[in-house]
Amino acid sequence: MEVKALPACPVETTLTLISDKWKVLIIRDLLPGTKRFGELKKSIGSVSQKVLTSQLRQMEESGLLIRTVFPEVPPRVEYTLTELGRSLKPVLDAMWSWGEEYKAKTN
Repeated sequence: MEVKALPACPVETTLTLISDKWKVLIIRDLLPGTKRFGELKKSIGSVSQKVLTSQLRQMEESGLLIRTVFPEVPPRVEYTLTELGRSLKPVLDAMWSWGEEYKAKTN
């Protein structure tokens, strides 16, 4: 895993790795387990194939997920969070809780 120079601030480092809304949704959808590309695209919704592919590649480069290609015809590709990727669960849980509280206060 090649990591580019990261910001000194830990919060900024986290945002650098998951700042795109699609990355957070990819993590959310992979927390329960491995998914194929088509399953991810369907569960995430309005993301384009090009953007999803790009986000998955970036997340693989940062060590957040593993891409497994099976030598089949047609090829089967699966995505699984690494231990590092799974360690973001408390961050997403906190974001969920905050979002729920925010919605409750503004409705």
